[in-house]
Amino acid sequence: MQLIYNVNDKPKFTRVLVFALQQLLAILAATIAVPAIIGNGMSQSAALFGAGIGTFVYQFFTKRRSPVFLGSSFAFLGSMAAAFAGGVSAAAGHLGLIIGALLAGLVYVVIAIVIKYVGVEWISRLMPAVVIGPTVAIIGLSLAGNAIGDLQRGPNTYLAMLCGLVTLFTVMIASVFGKKMMKMIPFIIGILAGYLTATVLTVIGLIADVPAMQIIDFSAFKHMQWIPDFTFVKAFFGEKLTFGEYGNFWGYLGSVVVAYVPVALVVLAEHIADHKNLSTIIDHDLLEDPGLSKTLLGDGVGSIAGALFGGCPNTTYGESVGCVAISGNASAITITVTAAMAILASFFAPFVTFLSTIPACVMGGVCISLYGFIAVSGLKMLQPVDLGDNRNLFVVSIILICGIGGLVLNIGAVKITNIACALILGIIANTVLNLKGKKTDEKKDSEE
Repeated sequence: MQLIYNVNDKPKFTRVLVFALQQLLAILAATIAVPAIIGNGMSQSAALFGAGIGTFVYQFFTKRRSPVFLGSSFAFLGSMAAAFAGGVSAAAGHLGLIIGALLAGLVYVVIAIVIKYVGVEWISRLMPAVVIGPTVAIIGLSLAGNAIGDLQRGPNTYLAMLCGLVTLFTVMIASVFGKKMMKMIPFIIGILAGYLTATVLTVIGLIADVPAMQIIDFSAFKHMQWIPDFTFVKAFFGEKLTFGEYGNFWGYLGSVVVAYVPVALVVLAEHIADHKNLSTIIDHDLLEDPGLSKTLLGDGVGSIAGALFGGCPNTTYGESVGCVAISGNASAITITVTAAMAILASFFAPFVTFLSTIPACVMGGVCISLYGFIAVSGLKMLQPVDLGDNRNLFVVSIILICGIGGLVLNIGAVKITNIACALILGIIANTVLNLKGKKTDEKKDSEE
């Protein structure tokens, strides 16, 4: 696609601030959703702070050559829940979050070191366009249910959809017909339009005492959290460490290792897919420059640093990649400023509270376009692939059906996601079918 700002470009500072706010809005819902789902005293403000720190670390290792934001990873939800299982104290649970993220990050560091010396050519052979294209597509398509679920979430389904669709169509119109700056900040304009619509309905609902119209919960402003509850504070300066049914620290440590390490290996596939996708958008192979070893180091160490404060292992965000694609702004300085904005915002309770009051239906309207762009960018990778060849057709079919169909494997405490399952099966199918094809081609050549 045609970028307005490339990776090394530096827009005017006032514009960067606006672009950074747009990135923050794009990643916000998912970033603060993880601690909300886990509960156990986890802080949404701290998760936002941790995402900012993790992104700074990632930008440092990649030398600001990869314009993507790191946020709370949904893949580790089961692992994080396991850290609080077994009747352990809150302090022990938060310590488990830190240790788990440390272990997961070290997995990335070890793999990064191996890739540093082995190279990345094997990845291109193992995951050519016929494999990585549909995998990227299902990253977006598998989130379609979340987007539609959010679009319809509210006291009244139809009014919720109205707010979400106002948001979606505003984003589309601003992106397609907008001039200059408007064209580059469609999400901010769309979210403001959706929020304004929801506010009008909510005010009418409060005045008329009609609960079905009260889409925004303004009561959140009564319970604002001014200082983030950092994970390391709760772990080391909170209540006494007790390890419940595990008996002692070492027994508990074993459960954390089992919960986190295998998931880190699974998330590796999504890391590669996200960077392949972003490479297509910016027309520059990030696996070669800055290199997969550096992106993995940034992701791994960024997860460790982020979890120390927010408890959540971080991961590269598809929402951030989608924002780059739609806005045409791949400037890495925007990501750096977004990280700084996330850190500062985590201490400004009214702003964080305002962001948390953005209705799910409004974010659902935004996410329809974000997730859709991820899916389409994956399909675009298939353009040079000959789908008339049954070998390619079978590989793409397997990945799409297993991914969209939700093939998930639960092996003990380890959950292999639908994306990972689809990618693994696609790699195996592509390898098997092309081994046979190569033998046939070699035989034909010898006969000639």
